[in-house]
Amino acid sequence: MNRPIRNVAIAVMVMVVVLLANATYVQVFKADELRSDTRNSRVLLDEYARQRGVIVAADGTVLAESVPTDNKFKYLRKYPTSPMAFAPVTGYFSFVYRADRGIEYAEDNVLNGNDDRLFTQRFMDMFSGRDPRGGNVVTTVNPALQRVAYNELRNAGCDGPCRGAVVAMEPSTGKILAMASTPSYDPNELASQDFADAEKAWESFNTPDGDEPMTNRAIDSLYPPGSTYKVVTTATALQAGLGPQTRLTAAPTITLPESSATLSNDSGSTCPGSVGGTVSLTQAFEYSCNTAFAQLMTEKMPGNPSEQFTATSMLFGVGENAPGIPMDVAKSTVGDIGDDLAALGQSAIGQRDVRVTVLENAEIAATVANGGVRMRPYLVEKLQTADLRTIATTSPSAFNRPLSAEQADQITEMMVRSEQNTANAQSGIASKTGTAEHSAGSRGGETPYAWYIAFSPNSNARIAVAVILENGNRGQSSYGGLAAAPIGRAVINAYAGGAR
Repeated sequence: MNRPIRNVAIAVMVMVVVLLANATYVQVFKADELRSDTRNSRVLLDEYARQRGVIVAADGTVLAESVPTDNKFKYLRKYPTSPMAFAPVTGYFSFVYRADRGIEYAEDNVLNGNDDRLFTQRFMDMFSGRDPRGGNVVTTVNPALQRVAYNELRNAGCDGPCRGAVVAMEPSTGKILAMASTPSYDPNELASQDFADAEKAWESFNTPDGDEPMTNRAIDSLYPPGSTYKVVTTATALQAGLGPQTRLTAAPTITLPESSATLSNDSGSTCPGSVGGTVSLTQAFEYSCNTAFAQLMTEKMPGNPSEQFTATSMLFGVGENAPGIPMDVAKSTVGDIGDDLAALGQSAIGQRDVRVTVLENAEIAATVANGGVRMRPYLVEKLQTADLRTIATTSPSAFNRPLSAEQADQITEMMVRSEQNTANAQSGIASKTGTAEHSAGSRGGETPYAWYIAFSPNSNARIAVAVILENGNRGQSSYGGLAAAPIGRAVINAYAGGAR
């Protein structure tokens, strides 16, 4: 072989090797990235050519399904059941906008049929000549309870569209029975195969300075918990050896240690039931006396109170990376308290830098209700093939035990007394309200965040709830007991009445 031919042959061989290497890189190493690239319309066309799996409620009610069409997409995603009520659970599926929330996103591989556990189904479909099908997701959601939670939030009476969230859980298992968020959106509008309509809907749901209807306020937003966090503060004290009868200041206002900052009871008055200027821890909890709880952490605790407060918070899940349910959950935090006793005093009443999700606050209530055992919350009951064969089931599991059974009983008794001291109190419920400031300074003219956490019945509880309302229409008087408690009680009563 002469030199020119040899050079050409070598060049051809090099080009072939380069082409093979590039093909291998693209087909093997870049495959997952290319498949997940939002600009890859071929993947979306392929997904729309198969029947995506259904999402159903605990009783089998269909929340999301794919129905046949007579156009190039073959299937249209539909949300047939109260779509705005269930949007925080389902999320959306759209050709124009890739799903990034809800079950549609978290269980996408199952729903689109690509999950390894669906290999047998894919093989059988291919062998029989059937079009590919996705798997199904069975949620833990009680559909009637979800509607009650959504409607109670939406009609709560607010300054503008109600902004808030409700989470209801089964304390003994961690099952999420309801997860509502308002304002909400209709995922059918994003699933539209008229792209102009889908884009218009997206823009309306994501307007600057809007009410953010696509935000799931139950798991995506962090809020100061206000006085609801006194449950965790009380748990810290009980773990340190203090008791329900520990005497605390009843003063209307105190100066925080090592600081010129003052802290007052919400009413600006002396804590009710005081004897000799003091009240018991139980009384302080019942009447939600801020000064008593600040003193409890800054003066009454043995050892290092900041470390103990932070450690107990962590046991309840505050400060740890929250596990998916399967959706991601924002990380709750107590902030960096360090040795700052003034910061500790403010944190003890759920202010300063303490921030929690509504789901986290529901977990706190559920932990007390469950005798001190903290269960892992979950939203997916099981995964199925298109032929309804179960491929995975979620079994209840415990994280840890933040409280002994005795300590849980003590806090339950305090929460029962707290409920009875709340407007329109209801027997059989253990609760704690919260009215949280959320600006840099004092409340001033702001509308506080109204909280209510509760469980019922107060013995062998079947349901625990957490409610937040951002913009109650009572202005500065939008207290937790007035704005949020009626929502929580309505959800509890619906469940007790057999909501299904």
